[in-house]
Amino acid sequence: MMSLWVRKSGDFMINRFKSKMGSLGSIRFCSRKSPVPVPFPASFAQNVRLPEAHFRYCSRRFESGKPETISDEVDTNQVLDLPEGKVKFISEMRFISESTKERVPCYRVLDDNGKLIMSSNYAEVSEEVAVKMYTDMVMLQTMDTIFYEAQRQGRISFYLTTVGEEAINISSAAALTFDDIVLPQYREPGVLIWRGFTVQEFANQCFSNKADYGKGRQMPIHYGSNKHNYFTVSSPIATQLPQAVGVAYSLKMDRKDACVVTYIGDGGTSEGDFHAALNFAAVTEAPVIFICRNNGWAISTPTSDQFRSDGVVVKGQAYGIRSIRVDGNDALAMYSAVHSAREMAINEQRPILIEAITYRVGHHSTSDDSTKYRPVNEIESWKVERDPVNRFRKWIKRNGWWSGEAEIEARNSARKQLLHAIQEAEKVEKPPVADMFTDVYNCPPSNLVEQEKRLRETIKRHPQDYPSDVPV
Repeated sequence: MMSLWVRKSGDFMINRFKSKMGSLGSIRFCSRKSPVPVPFPASFAQNVRLPEAHFRYCSRRFESGKPETISDEVDTNQVLDLPEGKVKFISEMRFISESTKERVPCYRVLDDNGKLIMSSNYAEVSEEVAVKMYTDMVMLQTMDTIFYEAQRQGRISFYLTTVGEEAINISSAAALTFDDIVLPQYREPGVLIWRGFTVQEFANQCFSNKADYGKGRQMPIHYGSNKHNYFTVSSPIATQLPQAVGVAYSLKMDRKDACVVTYIGDGGTSEGDFHAALNFAAVTEAPVIFICRNNGWAISTPTSDQFRSDGVVVKGQAYGIRSIRVDGNDALAMYSAVHSAREMAINEQRPILIEAITYRVGHHSTSDDSTKYRPVNEIESWKVERDPVNRFRKWIKRNGWWSGEAEIEARNSARKQLLHAIQEAEKVEKPPVADMFTDVYNCPPSNLVEQEKRLRETIKRHPQDYPSDVPV
């Protein structure tokens, strides 16, 4: 049945939509070594040519994923005609190298001191947007500090910070629209901050009270919000990636002027779901952006033990996906890359892979002590010399958009809001026991009814072993 549906839906899609391709330009990307020209949409240079139809669907394979065109003069006996294109025969045995001579460069706009790199090509950011980006990064930093302390005080059971990765969170969110759908991993609360999720909503979730949208069923930091187009965080690594492609494909079918953005860490690229998702996205030409936060560590596993390839960016090309490596600690570079990736994903109906190079300054979570497996001076070096928040603050300050007084006010305001939210969250009662068994079945099956009955009986017999603030 599935194969029949796929064949029918494929025929339907091809017959329904016409192939449209946006104009392409080029942009020069700068790494610390040398500038490298990389294909980029001409809209980046304010010269976009939009297709006539509202929905731009490309029924043919991506030009970037096609093999090199073979001349008509080549002997047809020396060419193998495959469904995905023609392949030329050669008499020389030639293995493809396991790596290129030079590593893929990393795009950046601001240097470590927050100064604009000469001849940088980037998306312009208004004063209003830049100030909001910075104040949201301050809020994210402050929230991490206070909630981390709350966990250490025993007030919440678990927490996970985004220290060192604030620019990836906020800048990517700023480059999207609210119609774009987000499937996070678990280190992207900044996207919710940008979209208007309140500090009280964060506190309610972390304290698992009755106001928590998940009704206390999830661990802290497993946020979700239908209102903000933000799928609920799921602990299993990389499971959100194939789901994101499916969501993107539905947007494509519904002709929506929006895309899907999903996040993953470097460790998640070792999961089968990562590879399945990239292939799924490439074949269906789904408008989805994969953002990989390559922060150097998958808990205690360094990237040197994670893969032998040139990071994550090269994996996109292997699946026929346009990709870019970006300095994840450069807010302007991240904003520009995601802004352009979104245009390509929607206008050209294609997936994009972004590898954001960063560093996880904090511990993996409150259950981890990263000083046991990595040197303290390495952590301090990234914290002091490459802090993304400080770098962006220096840039907006040079522009005359920020001051010392504004800094003090922003940090005091954030702290005051968060402390108040925690106090309010602790006053709200916990969800009742009955909520553990609802919202899955319309009519609960007999085994679930029996489990609820036994749980209530157990609580009644051993009340000292269960929280007294949970209504029975």
